[in-house]
Amino acid sequence: MPLSELSEKLAKAGYVADSELAMALFIMDMLQRPLLLEGEAGVGKTEVAIALAKAHGTELIRLQCYEGLDRSDALYEWNYQRQLLAIQAGDKVTEDDIFSEKYLLERPLLKSIRQPRPPILLVDEIDRADEEFEAFLLELLSDFQVTVPELGTITATSIPRVVLTSNGTREISDALRRRCLYHYVDFPGVDREAAILQARLPGIGAGFATQIAFALEKIRKEELRKVPGVAETLDWAAALMGLEIRDLHADPELVFSTMMCLVKTQEDKSRFTPEVAQRILGKVA
Repeated sequence: MPLSELSEKLAKAGYVADSELAMALFIMDMLQRPLLLEGEAGVGKTEVAIALAKAHGTELIRLQCYEGLDRSDALYEWNYQRQLLAIQAGDKVTEDDIFSEKYLLERPLLKSIRQPRPPILLVDEIDRADEEFEAFLLELLSDFQVTVPELGTITATSIPRVVLTSNGTREISDALRRRCLYHYVDFPGVDREAAILQARLPGIGAGFATQIAFALEKIRKEELRKVPGVAETLDWAAALMGLEIRDLHADPELVFSTMMCLVKTQEDKSRFTPEVAQRILGKVA
């Protein structure tokens, strides 16, 4: 898929990619290399994979990482309940029968390499998994085959497009970084955030979208424990539209009451007073 076409399809899927990200996704496809996306929570890393699946018209398979994630959770498990029922039925069930495809439960990693059409494999928040799992993942990404002792080696039917995300809570190993292409996803600038608003909220209008984007640029410079991400921007804009507000200066008190969409901790709420909001909105054209 040409670079320009990829950018257009991502936009139609609701994701406005900057030129660097679009190039990273294009090269990822060309070289069949995983892409590691790093950035603050809320900048839209997961949305990249969702939009990419829509752009390619393929399935999104997501592996959500967490502390203690092991191979069985990510790769496969046996359906022990069905196996036990088969054994109890007493129909001369052999070990080969019990450990067959019929009783195999595919988890995201195994499922992703057995699709007839290459899916998007999203390994979300890889930094939450431990180093042992990271090493296992690196092995899978190198060979795209897995060994199930009872069935033998399973080779990939198709090679998935792999997107890994990290919020930077743990340093990713050099080995995994070398295996991946890399892109840092930052909070969008005013123009791109306004474009995102228009893509996701039809009818918002260019002027109001830009006004909201300018406000978010100012808000993110405040000393907040949790800086609002793009998802919060979209929620705020949708709330404003639902209240038929089309100008942030129209009703300051009502606009301030909707800012609960942006402020997500008690600490930030205590800092984000009406006076602070008015100071910020006063700088917005």
